[in-house]
Amino acid sequence: MNYRFATVGLFGSLAVLWGLSFLAIAVGLESLEPVLFAAFRYDIAAVLLLGYALVADITWRPTTRQNVKAVVVGGVFLIAANAFLFIGQQTVPSGVAAIMQSLVPIVTSLWALGLLPEEEISARDAVGILLGFAGVGLIVRPDPANLLGANVVGRFMILLQVAGVALGGVLIQRLRPTLDKITLAGWSMLIGGVILHAVSSGIGESFTLPTTVPAGVAVVYLGIFATAIAFFIYFTLLEVRGALETSLVTYLVPVVATVVGVVVLGESITPVTVVGFIVVFAGFIMLKRRAIADLISKTRGP
Repeated sequence: MNYRFATVGLFGSLAVLWGLSFLAIAVGLESLEPVLFAAFRYDIAAVLLLGYALVADITWRPTTRQNVKAVVVGGVFLIAANAFLFIGQQTVPSGVAAIMQSLVPIVTSLWALGLLPEEEISARDAVGILLGFAGVGLIVRPDPANLLGANVVGRFMILLQVAGVALGGVLIQRLRPTLDKITLAGWSMLIGGVILHAVSSGIGESFTLPTTVPAGVAVVYLGIFATAIAFFIYFTLLEVRGALETSLVTYLVPVVATVVGVVVLGESITPVTVVGFIVVFAGFIMLKRRAIADLISKTRGP
């Protein structure tokens, strides 16, 4: 019983840490350049995770070609691609941005079909994927008369981030790295942070450290709590509960982010956006129906 409560506590903590990250991004974007802001987040997290690996005597160097490829893939797709989230959230409410992250498991399944030979698609799987994209259509709702409006472009930026993160996860699964997950995450964040700094400089963002208390708190929160600590909790849950159950946090995070966005930032979420989220979740259930059934049977026991 204590074990189960501890797991629920970790699950809830992860949902809150990630849910509050969208508020922190919104606050930091008021005074920080978006790509530079993202780079600061991963600078801090990389130092903490790699430092932990050294202190905990975890193998921290990617010495094989397989592991080197994995950290590069992680840096480019899992980390650097998050620049699109920071750019998109300049015009997209934090709750909507969080809801759009719920598409990651579905897009991951789509990438897996083309890149992982063991993956197959059934008619019901296809329905699940179509439901996922139908839900996204309800969330994005592009206006044909204003396809380049800031709100629409911002949502497409977040879709690019979702596609990049999902692709990175599949590519790393294909590479099958042997590096410890904490070390893999740390190196990926270090490489991703370097890429983000280069992109920030290349597009003309001015390098300035946070000059306001809210911006400083946002950077510290994202780097320490929403990234370093959250990733540690995430990998712990992966080990004790498995990928499917851990992935369900993706559908609790938007609830936290939406409530916080409405209460703290005065944001509003339309009923159509909520319906879109429900449709995306229905697509996820359709795709993972067999794994969910297995999970339920294991939970109930003999």
